[in-house]
Order: sequence, then C-alpha cells, then structure tokens
Amino acid sequence: MLRSLYSGVSGMRGFQTKLDVIGNNIANVNTIGFKGSRVMFKDILSQTVAGVSAADENRGGVNAQQVGLGVSLAAIDTVHTAGSAMTTNVPTDLRVNGDGFFAVGTTEQVDAPYLTRAGNFTIDPTRNLVNADGLHVMGADGAGPIVLPDDIVSFSIAQNGDIIGVNNTGATVTTGQKVGVVKVINPSGLEKIGGNLYRMTANANPEGAIEVGAAGNPETGTGTLISGQLEMSNVDLTGEFTEMIIAQRGFQANSRIITTSDEVLQEVVNLKH
Repeated sequence: MLRSLYSGVSGMRGFQTKLDVIGNNIANVNTIGFKGSRVMFKDILSQTVAGVSAADENRGGVNAQQVGLGVSLAAIDTVHTAGSAMTTNVPTDLRVNGDGFFAVGTTEQVDAPYLTRAGNFTIDPTRNLVNADGLHVMGADGAGPIVLPDDIVSFSIAQNGDIIGVNNTGATVTTGQKVGVVKVINPSGLEKIGGNLYRMTANANPEGAIEVGAAGNPETGTGTLISGQLEMSNVDLTGEFTEMIIAQRGFQANSRIITTSDEVLQEVVNLKH
C-alpha cells in the first residue's frame, strides 16, 4: 500500500484532535479561571531508502534518502497565561494577581488538596469558606480549612490573604485566618480533573509537593489576592477561530491525500484490464 495513504490518515487524526481541543477552549470561553490548551505536532520516524555515505579523497558524501511516515501528537499543553479581571464587588470573590493557585478540598485532603484559579467562594452555614462545590478553602502555612469565628459579623480579605473581621461590638479584629496560595513551578504539569480543579503531579512540583503559603510572598513569588474580582478564562476567541480555520484546512488537505492515493491505487488495479 502507498505510504501517503497512512500519512494522510495520521494527519486527519492529528487535526481532529486539534479541533477537539479548540472546541473545548471555545466551550469554556466564559468559565471562571479556565486555562486554554494548545496542540503541538511532531513527525513520525522516517523510512530510510538509502543511507549516508561519507566523503573521501576521491568523491563527495551522499545524503540519506528518507520518506516520512506521517505525523503524531507531540504535546497538548495547558497555557497558564493570566485571564482578564472581572469586578464583582463580592468580598468572598478572589483573584490571584500573579502566580499561584488556591488550595481546596475536603477535611480529609488537608495534606493533598486540589488546586484552582477559580476564586468564586462563599461562606456556608457552618461559617466555612468554600467553593461552588462545597470544598473547603485551605489556609496558609498548614492552617487547614478556613472557618470564621462566631463573633464576626462582617469581614474583608487583604492582599496577603489575611481575613480582617468586624465583631458584634463593631470593633475591627484580626481573625487569625489567612487564605493560602500554592506556588507551582511548572503549572503545565498539573492534571486537569474537571470542576475548575487541578491535581498536583511530580512534573509540576518536585515529588508532587504542595505547600500552602501566604499570598504576595516575594520569597516564593506568589501573587497577591484581589478581593471583589474573579479571573476570567484566558481563551482568545480570535486566535481560536483562526486556529480552527487552519485545522479545518489541514484536515481537508490530508483527506485529499487519501483521495489521491486511492485514485493511484485504482489505476494500479486497472492495469490488468
């Protein structure tokens, strides 16, 4: 069979995957804290028809003759550029201005929480700071889930994560609670698990270590927290639609390779008539 037939098939598969990724990016264009992905390709091992010969004193060298065998996926990268800020004026809405992720999880996940950039938090009836799925927001320096004291009637969140409250006497007090931020060395190494959540991996931080620290720490490089704002998706519709056109044309071109290869095979079959 013709090698071009299989090369065309590999190209169609690759561009179909690219379209799948683009479709997911566009579907999440308004998802809070969403990070878009991109597809990278690489060529498949080439078949050597004739090898290399070195030059000597009598004649020059000859280059190898190789025929490529198609394309495969090199990587599907998550692009962790910052999304636009959306002002909500809700005190429990938080945006990380810089590097870092919020740590959320159940009470059993204090040592291994999930990570997220979606800061649409609320206070539940037991005065816990939770996300939309009811997962607890973890405090800095291993403090565990954030719980507001019973005498706090209102509060604000500082840029370093400190929760400053007003008690039932009207006095401003320090609650002792601090929203934590996790610094990730290689954010693209995080594993998406749905629900705007990421799972730590050994390729994101050394040995998959999670240390919930303070926001705005110059030593760790964590970003500050902006209360009353949310981070929007970083998907650029203009770029996604452009990539969609490129993927569509690439898919069509590879389908044309298959059609042409089929016509050549038909001519070979017709030689016997």
